[in-house]
Amino acid sequence: MSTVRWDPLGDFVTLREAMNNLLEESSARPRGNGGAAASGLAVDVRELPDRYVITASVPGVDPDDVEISILGEALEIRGQRRETTDVDGDGGTWLVRERRFGAFARTVALPGLIRTEGAEADFQHGVLSVVLPKAERATIRTIPVRRGGAPSSDAIEVAARTPRPRDSGEPIQGNA
Repeated sequence: MSTVRWDPLGDFVTLREAMNNLLEESSARPRGNGGAAASGLAVDVRELPDRYVITASVPGVDPDDVEISILGEALEIRGQRRETTDVDGDGGTWLVRERRFGAFARTVALPGLIRTEGAEADFQHGVLSVVLPKAERATIRTIPVRRGGAPSSDAIEVAARTPRPRDSGEPIQGNA
């Protein structure tokens, strides 16, 4: 029987070695369930002085399968990639099938408010372009100050027509 010297630090594996082993042993395969969970959508977002321009590549998607909604400062793009069927009808077996299908969604938070009235979306050659006009920002408004004197006759007329909260017609209770 031989004796072996025990080295307590020799049994520990560094984090780097553990990550290397994990990455070497794993394999990246396309999802077999066809992307049942909503997958992400890569987008490009540009800010111009008067609008935001969002571009997304969605090849093979029918424009009717894309839904765009705006809420406050957020844009949401949702859609569905349909599964391709056996077009030839030859009953062949897939050897490689990497193109994803199923639902996709992406929400983009923009740095400012959006004016929904002028929003446009265009779908051409598998590229979705959304143009969102910026809402006008609150601006500082100066109010001129008049020099002394009575308020204008318009202000007096409005004040006469506006009932005061205590003006119920009943006498006010209290010490007289």
